Amino acid sequence: MSDTAPMSAQDALIAVMVACSASDQNMRTAELVAIQRMVNHMPVFADYDQDRIRRISQIVFDLFEEEDGLDALFGLIRDALPERLHETAYALACDVVTADGNHNEVELRMLDEVREELKVDRLHAAAIEWGARVRHMKP
Repeated sequence: MSDTAPMSAQDALIAVMVACSASDQNMRTAELVAIQRMVNHMPVFADYDQDRIRRISQIVFDLFEEEDGLDALFGLIRDALPERLHETAYALACDVVTADGNHNEVELRMLDEVREELKVDRLHAAAIEWGARVRHMKP
């Protein structure tokens, strides 16, 4: 992907997951494994070139360093992601945040931001959050 090429919908989903994982400046192994697992197994990523994950991650990291980088990132994501995948993006974000069993305030604020930016209905978001929580429950 060149710097001027637009993100694909799949790239935008990766960007959402990476942004949520990196939001607290601590990308945990469990979160990275969750991202890789979802890319490997979810139909939405069936034809995705996994070599792009590193490039998309770098774009997210670079934008996090800029003053208005989060706004720019969400602009790229909204431009690339069809509305029918907004709830999918939120579900992936929730799965990444819950993968390590810890929720900190920064990650929860980032999830709120994703929900708001992608205009995910609050009731739908609550159901998605519940699903993520029960999927990642420990014995």
